[in-house]
Amino acid sequence: MRKPEPRLRRKLLAWLLGPLVVLLVLDTGAAYWNSLRFSDLAYDRALYEIGREIVLHVKLDDGTRPRLDLSEAASNILLLDQEDLLFYRVVGEDGTTLGGDAEMPPPQRAAEPGKPRVYRDTVRGEPVRMLVAWMPVGADAATPKVLVQVAETLHKRTRLAWEMVANVVVPQLLLIVMATAVVWFGVSRGLEPLQRLRRAVSDRSHLDLSPIDTHDVPGEVRPLVDEVNELMARLGRTFDFQSRFVADAAHQLKTPVSGLKAQIELALRENDAERVRHSLAQLYISADRLSRLVRQLLSLARNEPGALDAMQLQPLDLNAYVLEVSMDWVPQALKRDIDLGFEGVEHPLVINADRDRLRELINNLIDNAIRYSQPSGRVTVRVSQSDGDHCRLAISDDGPSVPVEERARIFERFHRLLGTQEDGSGLGLAIVSEIATLHGARITLEEDIDGVGNTFSVFFPLRSA
Repeated sequence: MRKPEPRLRRKLLAWLLGPLVVLLVLDTGAAYWNSLRFSDLAYDRALYEIGREIVLHVKLDDGTRPRLDLSEAASNILLLDQEDLLFYRVVGEDGTTLGGDAEMPPPQRAAEPGKPRVYRDTVRGEPVRMLVAWMPVGADAATPKVLVQVAETLHKRTRLAWEMVANVVVPQLLLIVMATAVVWFGVSRGLEPLQRLRRAVSDRSHLDLSPIDTHDVPGEVRPLVDEVNELMARLGRTFDFQSRFVADAAHQLKTPVSGLKAQIELALRENDAERVRHSLAQLYISADRLSRLVRQLLSLARNEPGALDAMQLQPLDLNAYVLEVSMDWVPQALKRDIDLGFEGVEHPLVINADRDRLRELINNLIDNAIRYSQPSGRVTVRVSQSDGDHCRLAISDDGPSVPVEERARIFERFHRLLGTQEDGSGLGLAIVSEIATLHGARITLEEDIDGVGNTFSVFFPLRSA
């Protein structure tokens, strides 16, 4: 089965050859009109000469009354033609028909003396070219004049016009055919780099995201190829990231699943009710850890940068909302003997935010602060205006200070500090970072102002009036 012609090649050929075809059609029409005009001009002169010959056969009786004396032999000589029919009629000044074809129509408009008129008319249903002229019977200007009508069908004229058109158009048509071949060859050679580019892309594996070679790519197409290469580079980074994420997630899920399996096997072997109860308690703890990990994985997937289209950003008073969310953590803080405090501002700080995602960000930061703060420690949540365009959410704790060299990696997925005793998956801060990015916010980590613990700060852009 023959492959379809590339659409780009068809468009180029249409734009290059289409105007030539249109010009050829217009030139053919103009050439036919000019040829017909010159053909009429030539044969109209012949009609006038025939009319003059007919007038030579008009005689004057008594010197004043004209009479047509045209023999049959002379009529045959003047009026017989191999291609066209000739008609004539001679009329006196008084309107009397002196001779000729009585079926000839009267003149559409009488000619003025010395100014013959030629126009198209119909005789016996045949289109003709009609000559109408007043001509003197003799050489003396004082002699009577007669009105001569001579008509001829159009076969010779039309044939001559088409012959002239053919002589003009046929060379042009041959020239266009030659131009078509040259343009076709030129377009095919010009598009060959694109064909090689197409083959290079179509022959690739779906796993091959290496850059396309731009060595032989035309300059007009190179920006497109560069953008495709940039897209494939981004896709490559995304696929690598997803592969690492799946591997890390599988590794993280493997441990709690193995613990669940071991606890179940142990419970099945026990006969003592107290030991079975202890195994079930351990099962509950492992299942809770697994549930938390799964929730965090789902949250991380939900807050990928590609989720921006699904976000519903609405005006929100950050000061009031953070206070509302912080109040939910008071029981948890009391359970761990943590002093949870809030410091806000007296006026609203309005930002554009997704309420659910922002709650998740605040929850992760407070949970992280409470979890890692020392017993009887202090966690402070602050909301303030950092400058004219941004506001700041800061959460300080009394936990172990994060080393400076680890602060750049603390927001990476599955990254945990060595030596920490608290259970965790290393996903909480990664989720916070993703949500902050979705809101156009910036997150930082610093040592607390009192030198004990850490302060996580998120800078949100204020909603413009």
